[in-house]
Amino acid sequence: MKQAKIFMYNHSAGILTEDENGYTFAYDPDYLASEVAEPISFTMPLRDEPYISGVLHPFFDGLIPEGWLLDIAEKNWKINNRDRMSLLLACCKDCIGAVSVQSI
Repeated sequence: MKQAKIFMYNHSAGILTEDENGYTFAYDPDYLASEVAEPISFTMPLRDEPYISGVLHPFFDGLIPEGWLLDIAEKNWKINNRDRMSLLLACCKDCIGAVSVQSI
């Protein structure tokens, strides 16, 4: 099982988990109750129920680099390009934009 803490503007927004059943993203209840809460994506509005998917949610998959930058990540960290969660954890600690990913 792999897990990542998802941050929105340096506020802990939730947890992304990969297990044998797929992927789950759940907003942190404290984040949902805070005044700074806003969705990490239009496709993942704020809600108490987790988002469950058999594949990495498109929003998170879109954070992973493409092209030559993906090639560098695959070679330097020896990560298979099909291991999307490992690529997300390795490449998205300091993304452009409001969202960042931190390995747990």
